[in-house]
Amino acid sequence: MKLTAILASRVSIVVIPLALAGCAGSPPIVSASSPCSALLPEAWREPVPGAPLPNGETVGDWIAFADAQTGRLDMANDRLVSSIGIVERCSARDQQAIEAANRKWWEFWR
Repeated sequence: MKLTAILASRVSIVVIPLALAGCAGSPPIVSASSPCSALLPEAWREPVPGAPLPNGETVGDWIAFADAQTGRLDMANDRLVSSIGIVERCSARDQQAIEAANRKWWEFWR
């Protein structure tokens, strides 16, 4: 009788943790350690400087200035479009990771 009680207590010590491990559920979902905005280059935090005003008084000097200023505007506009694209792709990647972590075990084909 005493041996049966000892065996029963040892079996319950082994079985209870195994049963609880099956009920624990899935691991916690943790997003990326850095936000998507961290992917943007540091230099982009500063505004694009305007082109320097011309020293000369000729029409050619002012045309060169206008051309340089337009180039700077194109650079600034490209930063905006590129940063929005980077953040959108990063957010989509994070959303896919969350969906993959939340799917059921039988949905392995998704």
